[in-house]
Amino acid sequence: MQNTPFLHIAQTNSTTFDITLCGIWTRDSIATIDKILKPLTGKPHSLFRFNFTAIEDFDTHGIMLILHTIKRLESLTCTVERIGQSVHFSKLLTICEAHFPNEPIIVKNHFFLLDYLENTGKTVIEGYKTLTSFFSFTGELAHAVAEVLFKPARIRIKAMLYHIEHSGASAIPIIFLTSFLIGIVIAYQGATQLEKFGANIFIVEMVTISALRELAPLLTAIVVAGRSSSAYTAQIGVMKITDEVDAMSAMGFSPWDFLVIPRLFALIIALPLLVLFADIISVFGGMVIATTKLDVSFTEFIDRIAETVALKHFIIGLVKAPIFGAIIATIGCFRGFQIDSSTESVGKYTTISVVNAIFWVIAMDAIISVFLTELGL
Repeated sequence: MQNTPFLHIAQTNSTTFDITLCGIWTRDSIATIDKILKPLTGKPHSLFRFNFTAIEDFDTHGIMLILHTIKRLESLTCTVERIGQSVHFSKLLTICEAHFPNEPIIVKNHFFLLDYLENTGKTVIEGYKTLTSFFSFTGELAHAVAEVLFKPARIRIKAMLYHIEHSGASAIPIIFLTSFLIGIVIAYQGATQLEKFGANIFIVEMVTISALRELAPLLTAIVVAGRSSSAYTAQIGVMKITDEVDAMSAMGFSPWDFLVIPRLFALIIALPLLVLFADIISVFGGMVIATTKLDVSFTEFIDRIAETVALKHFIIGLVKAPIFGAIIATIGCFRGFQIDSSTESVGKYTTISVVNAIFWVIAMDAIISVFLTELGL
């Protein structure tokens, strides 16, 4: 008895092939089956006769691979005939064919240009679908936020405070370190140039304006995007995989109220506080370098800030913070709801979430900066 599956191929003419399937076509031989069926191909309009009389045993795994090969040949405009089917084989083949995926079998193109155009088209279509889904998500989110603002009792204060703690307070150590180092870097690089011209005191404006207006809000948002956007996506994604989101909807609870709005409000509240903290630390880092390298004391530094640095720079940095927070939370939650039933998609969309959040934070910062510059602010 032959246990290993194999094919006997007889070629009647250049376009007619008689294929006899022999052996055991079951799950245990799946690797061998796949290996012997993959090379099977022919010219367009060829005729393939599949003879199943010599198959000794089979299951759905073997039949599904046979069906995949038949569909692939048919996609090449070949004709496929099936002979020698037992009653049991015919019944199982019919069931498998009824449940065979409807997606067409794609035959790989060996022309680079056609492959490139095909991949470009797929990317454009996927981007369009994602964009429309995102607009739909933000529209529904805006509606949910408006409903909550008109009925403040629906705001889940405990959940919001929980996310403020984990997305805000827990980020303080890393924000302290990055802000302090940024203040040191700005001051140190500036001190080297200012010292050449004897303009040591201008280190105050260089450090303070750049930190308060641009670097502290931007770097704080990037750190929070890396921490919170990925966390939001993973948390909601796991809830989707375990059907908790569907169960919540089935019980009459709104996923918006329980999953999205607390996270959104948490970042809108937490980010300005983190930016304020980052402002203080980054300016302090600049003061340390100004004192040690340029002999500008802490008192002189603070007095100079009060005299020459306008309050608008501080306010602009704080105004950016809730905008960045809303962007990070919205993208994190949106990507979380995109996760499907596979655990692989959790890693995929978590990565996409972080990349998207950081990109849009930087893009929005650039848009705001250009807009304010045009207004003369």
